Amino acid sequence: MKRANRGLAAAAAALVLALLPAVAGAQATTPAVKPPPAAFRTIALGMTVEQVKEALRKDALYRYRGDPDVSFLPLSGENLIECEGSSYLSRAYFQFADGKLYVLILVLDQRKLDHYSLFTAFIAKYGEPASFNPTEAVWQSEAVRFSLERLLTVKYIDRQVFEEQVARGAAQQDLEQLSRERFIEQF
Repeated sequence: MKRANRGLAAAAAALVLALLPAVAGAQATTPAVKPPPAAFRTIALGMTVEQVKEALRKDALYRYRGDPDVSFLPLSGENLIECEGSSYLSRAYFQFADGKLYVLILVLDQRKLDHYSLFTAFIAKYGEPASFNPTEAVWQSEAVRFSLERLLTVKYIDRQVFEEQVARGAAQQDLEQLSRERFIEQF
């Protein structure tokens, strides 16, 4: 009886030792999660208006027509490039602050792509989203806010510049409110 138990224990130990490298190897080959991207193809957050225009001219995914696709937003003093896309891309928007790209928005073709495929691909590449609700999934790093939104839109936002813009907007609202109150006091 003792001899049978020893034989059984030895067989179990051999099995564990035989399977251990396979289990350890499977864990070692699990892909590492990457931080959310700050670029799509050749266009990256932080590029100048001229660098983005040049990249758009060279990339057939964008139907960039030149200056007719560039707008100036007078209230904020920012530039906006909006152009049609081809293939999987319906439209693209590039918003600048202080001459640097800080928002990149890609509206994707829903006839060729679907939300679930992108969502699962992004989870595999960037891990679980930092926030998730029915309208958007958001991945974040210190520098970038990357989101997949319904209806099939991908956004890249430079967090630092965006937060500065929000702070400026709040300050502007405070000034407008103060001006309004002073105007009303004059009656």
